[in-house]
Amino acid sequence: MKLFKNVLFFMVIVSLLVVPAIAKPINVKFSHVVAVETPKGKAAEYLKKLLEERTNGKIKMEVYPNASLYNDREAVEALKMNAIQLACPSFSKFTGFVPQLQLFDLPFLFDSTEHLHKYMDSEWGQKILKLVESKGLVGLAFWDNGFKVLSNNVRPIILPEDAKGIKFRIMSSKVLEEQFKAIGAIPHVLPFSEVYSALQQGVVDGAENPWSNFYTKKFYEVQKYLTVSYHGYLGYMLVTNKIFMKKLKKAGLDKVFLDAVKEATEYERKLAKELDEYYYNKVKEYGKIQIHVTTPEERKIWKKTMMAIYPKFYDVIGKEFIDAALNMK
Repeated sequence: MKLFKNVLFFMVIVSLLVVPAIAKPINVKFSHVVAVETPKGKAAEYLKKLLEERTNGKIKMEVYPNASLYNDREAVEALKMNAIQLACPSFSKFTGFVPQLQLFDLPFLFDSTEHLHKYMDSEWGQKILKLVESKGLVGLAFWDNGFKVLSNNVRPIILPEDAKGIKFRIMSSKVLEEQFKAIGAIPHVLPFSEVYSALQQGVVDGAENPWSNFYTKKFYEVQKYLTVSYHGYLGYMLVTNKIFMKKLKKAGLDKVFLDAVKEATEYERKLAKELDEYYYNKVKEYGKIQIHVTTPEERKIWKKTMMAIYPKFYDVIGKEFIDAALNMK
């Protein structure tokens, strides 16, 4: 009997030691819609590396690029249900319940990347980041893609009036809709995954994209003219949900997760800047697109024309948010 008790005691001790070793890792699904070679795609892979290494495998992350799991709009809904744990949609996918995010779609609001980041990291930017919490989401960080250029198949666009009558693909955004109407163009909402075929088939004539999207999605194959306008910014919100964050906190992994997110954000922003120049040069090397770089004088005309839409969004976005950005040099 004594021997049996000793064996039983030994088995209990062993089981207690073994359970932690075979405990299941916390699985993280990260869905996004762009190519792996983009700043967001590379930063997602970098975040996966950081999390798996720093938690010794306690967190396992799967990345689904190119809308292979969900498009951005579906991803936001999947996040709410914890079907995925990370997404990084463009701001337009949140504006239905966080209209303040439309601020980042306003043309010519930011003079430089430094100006942009200063605002994002300020109390104003952080206020906007936290507004998604009303839907059970947790805003983690702002990620860059870059400033946008205009491309089309109709004619060279030098000044705003040259865009008259040209049909441009846009994300679902009232700001972008008004932006193109201000220059006489025709905005047409389409999912990002459909843009190449829409340009190829003439459903739309043109689009606005940062260099990384323009090159990695091979839009240069189906566009003739390009204007380096840098009129607007395309960025993303890295977001998770409260259910997942509670799970991480319970496992004592929330701090390592947030630290990894912070490092991945710094990496992503640096990469976005580097890849911007790299893909610009790749498009130039391609040699089959007529490229026009706006002069300072032309830029003033573009700025005056497009910024005329601002008052339409004072009530929606909040004039105080817009003024804070304009005054934060």
